[in-house]
Amino acid sequence: MYHYFEPAGLTNPAELVTEVPARLNERIHEGSLDLSAMSSFAYGMASDRLFLLPDISVSSRGEVKSILLFSKEPIESIVNRTIALTNTSATSVNLLKVIMTKFYEGNPDYITMEPELESMMENADAALLIGDHAIKASWADHDYYVYDLGELWYRYTGHRMTYAVWAVNRSYADNNGDAVKEIADAFYSSKTASLRDLAPVVKHAVQHIGGSEAYWYAYFRNLVYDFGENELQGLQLYFRYAHELGLMEHEVQVDLWNENKLIRVTE
Repeated sequence: MYHYFEPAGLTNPAELVTEVPARLNERIHEGSLDLSAMSSFAYGMASDRLFLLPDISVSSRGEVKSILLFSKEPIESIVNRTIALTNTSATSVNLLKVIMTKFYEGNPDYITMEPELESMMENADAALLIGDHAIKASWADHDYYVYDLGELWYRYTGHRMTYAVWAVNRSYADNNGDAVKEIADAFYSSKTASLRDLAPVVKHAVQHIGGSEAYWYAYFRNLVYDFGENELQGLQLYFRYAHELGLMEHEVQVDLWNENKLIRVTE
């Protein structure tokens, strides 16, 4: 989304802020960011104050390859055991809780730890890792069972799963429609250009994380970067399950932004 995004080239002035995901979530919640990428769960928590941008997300249809549960035993054997959770992602943590409760009828004990696999496994029967930590752990030599949460979600629901979205504060969007449209178009153009030629993105990943070019081509081509009807249905189901389990305090109404016009989505 960002590789070809150049705020200096926009007609409406914009500043690109680089922070860890948790801090981006906090800043758009508190209003110090007008528009941001954010985790799906964080969007749900503040959906009444945000519009969701259409056409861009980080989603998967099945495997996501970077949200992984490592387990000492088959998953059916740990449904009431102890699972160590990463401290870096509310969306993935709550997705795991939905999967364990809704699909496996379990009630594990959860502990939150720094994302280091062996340390987590010393204290739990299974461990959830995301992002670079999950990817690097999947490359390591170990005897753990490995479960991809995107694949489990798709197996039991038949729906795609959306992990990250782009959202804009309603008050900003109401008064700056031209700017929001220009930024949204620029993100969409960056996405399109990156998918047309993944080589620069793959090179960056190899240099900064490791692994082979073949791995990263497969990884990036596997993900879904759209946000349309298929992604919307999966996200609505995720929010409904999260609310039913008490993980989300309120029901989430997804409101899409489109050229400064509200598109209210109903199930």
